[in-house]
Amino acid sequence: MEQQTHGYADDKQAILRRLKRAEGQVRGIARMVDDDEYCIDILTQVSAATKALETVALQLLDDHLAHCVAEAARSGGAVADEKIREASQAIGRLVRS
Repeated sequence: MEQQTHGYADDKQAILRRLKRAEGQVRGIARMVDDDEYCIDILTQVSAATKALETVALQLLDDHLAHCVAEAARSGGAVADEKIREASQAIGRLVRS
């Protein structure tokens, strides 16, 4: 059986590096809270971690649109409609977060 490739396949290592960096930031935030650090300093780090995750989300969305949605649009029909609906919902979730 052929393994399906996802739109992020070419960027997988870069995405994993960004996620590991964000993971480290979140662990650092937990340490800051545990060490009773100043609220504003913690909020600054939360903002940085949030930005790092938003960057990953936007990269995944861009890759999804360029690969999965574009491929489905070329095929047309119900699959294309579904992929466009999924992408629209994902964009909505990102905008609301």
